[in-house]
Amino acid sequence: MAKFVRNFAEKAPGLVSAAVTYSKPRLATFWQYAKVELVPPTPAELPAAIQSAKKIIQSAKTGSFKHLTVKEAVLNGLVATEVWMWFYVGEIIGKRGIVGYDV
Repeated sequence: MAKFVRNFAEKAPGLVSAAVTYSKPRLATFWQYAKVELVPPTPAELPAAIQSAKKIIQSAKTGSFKHLTVKEAVLNGLVATEVWMWFYVGEIIGKRGIVGYDV
């Protein structure tokens, strides 16, 4: 066990250095996209979002969603899945745990 700890202590700085070197450009790319993609909508964008929601509701009422192309349907499904997953991420953050609520 002592040999393992000694080997780990000797190799740890090199591993940390490699991890930092590997992750720096990837984190820079992540933050670049996060600044653009993860911002809340501006007040100017809200009317377009409301109009889009009305269009989706109207499509559900009239059944015109049946005339979507496969590509449009897949994209709509992916967007709905993303919204659903962000809801669950918010739930996990809110309850501070992955499993169950403390009662």
